[in-house]
Amino acid sequence: MDHRVDEIDKRVLYHLSRDARNTTAADVAEEMDVTPATIRNRIHQLEAAGILRGYLADVNYKAIEGHVTYQFSCTAPIPERDRLAQAALDVSGVVSVRELMTGKTNLAVTAVGSNTDDISRIAGELSDAGLEIEDESVVENEYHQPYNPFGPDDVPVGPSLTDFMSLAGGAEVVEFTVSEGADVAGLTIEQAVEDGLLADEMLVVGIERDGGVLTPKGETVIRTGDVVSLFSKSTLERDALEVFGTQ
Repeated sequence: MDHRVDEIDKRVLYHLSRDARNTTAADVAEEMDVTPATIRNRIHQLEAAGILRGYLADVNYKAIEGHVTYQFSCTAPIPERDRLAQAALDVSGVVSVRELMTGKTNLAVTAVGSNTDDISRIAGELSDAGLEIEDESVVENEYHQPYNPFGPDDVPVGPSLTDFMSLAGGAEVVEFTVSEGADVAGLTIEQAVEDGLLADEMLVVGIERDGGVLTPKGETVIRTGDVVSLFSKSTLERDALEVFGTQ
């Protein structure tokens, strides 16, 4: 039977996503006016249901001398996507694989290498496994924050920057969640451009919604909660993202 997620579960997921190491059952219990035993029981239920899948360390490989993080945008035949995703994880140096539902590139592979030869080896092994590498980029920084709708009402509302990449020539790709009250929420991409909310050098290249990935078109409506991937031909200032959520 599917686990029905209620407000207590949502708050548990919020706090564990925010800081799993320092969050205690007592902290969440006090906020939700229940017992710590209730919170511990909810955590066990969420784990058993496959909703809470684990607690990953946030490692800044860039801070380790000589190491660099790469993202490979790959294409796999749809019938083979699941198998090739697992095969990619078996490549030494690969730290994560994300399956995308639509679009030409349907696997995003993140890998860490100690030098350029190491990255070349990883790329070669991915190709040998049957993946077609469409693009590769150095990951400059990556940012995380919990899903705000699961948190308390007084959580500041703003664009949730979840990923960031610097590309050659000063171009950048950012990924973030559209916040409630955002200027662009409810507008089509075409309307956002016409209203001057999206600059000419910005291009919406992907939208994740309800567990799926949309291929953006001019008539695609941007909604609150969408995870938007935005490409910019030039360096983006954080202020440029204000139209996607209030500060």
